[in-house]
Amino acid sequence: MKALLKSRFAELAPPELRYVLSGLEDRGFKAYAVGGGVRNLLLGREVKEWDVATDATPPVVQEIFPHTVPTGIEQGTVTVVTEGGKVEVTTFRRDSEYADARHPNEVFFSRDVEEDLARRDFTVNAIAYRPAGEDVRAAEGAFRDLNARTIRTVGDPVERFREDGLRPVRAIRFACQLDFEIDERTFVSITSVLDRVSLVSLERVRGELMKILQCGKPSRGIDLMHESGLLAMFLPELDGARGVAQNEFHAYDVYWHSLCTCDAVPGDKPLVRLAGLLHDIGKPEMKEEHDGRVTFYNHQHVGAAMTARIMDRLRFSSAQREYVVRLVDNHMFDYHSDWTDGALRRFVRRVGVDAVADVFDLRIADYIGNGLRQGFPHYLEEMRARIDRILEEDSALSEADLAVDGNDVMRELGLGPGKEVGAALRELLELVLDNPELNTRETLLAKLREMRPPGGPTA
Repeated sequence: MKALLKSRFAELAPPELRYVLSGLEDRGFKAYAVGGGVRNLLLGREVKEWDVATDATPPVVQEIFPHTVPTGIEQGTVTVVTEGGKVEVTTFRRDSEYADARHPNEVFFSRDVEEDLARRDFTVNAIAYRPAGEDVRAAEGAFRDLNARTIRTVGDPVERFREDGLRPVRAIRFACQLDFEIDERTFVSITSVLDRVSLVSLERVRGELMKILQCGKPSRGIDLMHESGLLAMFLPELDGARGVAQNEFHAYDVYWHSLCTCDAVPGDKPLVRLAGLLHDIGKPEMKEEHDGRVTFYNHQHVGAAMTARIMDRLRFSSAQREYVVRLVDNHMFDYHSDWTDGALRRFVRRVGVDAVADVFDLRIADYIGNGLRQGFPHYLEEMRARIDRILEEDSALSEADLAVDGNDVMRELGLGPGKEVGAALRELLELVLDNPELNTRETLLAKLREMRPPGGPTA
């Protein structure tokens, strides 16, 4: 492992990491690359961020490097800012109890890298490499677990999980991200620490969920959350969809269909994958059986409302919530060749120009996720081509695209600010959606004059 680390570090270590390591070593301190960066280096995976562990205390680190940010100085962490990027530098430490299931009550700085590795979460993340002297240190079993592709806690899993309640979720995320298996004792321990997991901020859980959704196969992580009891804590609506049978258009129940749809969405679109995970969340509530036939009428609208509540609960931004809700609400669209261009413009207006490509990806993933292997829904290609043409025409698709605005409406109709102004603009837009050539200032002003009430303002 030492030879492999040496060769890969020499080839791949970025300038900012070398700068920080040499800066500390030149002042007489020990400096190790540590954590996920070293793990990924050994696995041959891309390293997106680097962490350094050292016996230098935070004030000394701040003194050595001209540009730093005290990102977690109480826990011994200072971020060094360089032209090439940021590097987190943390002082060797050991921790006291974690009363809040997140941070240790006290941190004791140490001179010993082995002591620092012993307090880390998983063995594969507890490997340190010091280029000066080519020194490699690791928690017990770290290299064995790396070779066996196993996620295992450093030491007793219950103790590690009770220290930081997010670690059970991280164990699942790492297993999904790295395509590793979770050690059985480690995995079984999750169910005994759910009380500690419940203390974790929902923002941090959301962060781990979004990382799972960026994995090659997020369904694996989501189902591990179910098996461990975590899904019922954070996404009970999805967990409750297990066993909800569907009709002849689906090979899977609602739960597995949702997971397969999520997998089928392009991996670089995590919010669309979230929409795939939640797109049928309204089906259990809307399921009906008539004459042996199962239906879920309007489940998309119920699901959209449920999605909004879920995303509020998990502290997503309002913009993220609005976007995913829009996708879920519109995922059931169908298309026929006899649709008019006006109907297509109304579809684009309803979905939003910014979301058209994503709602297509969601519709295709939904189709793939039914498990029937019916092939690509070819009607979408015709629909896409027609929408592309409409967008190229620069047609008015919203009130903001009209050649007149609210001031024109108020002047022509003698109105003050209020909802009547918006209603008039929507009425004009309806005309323009069917006949884009009407979207000229002269024509729309004439239309407004036709809408004047008796005794209204005169030109």
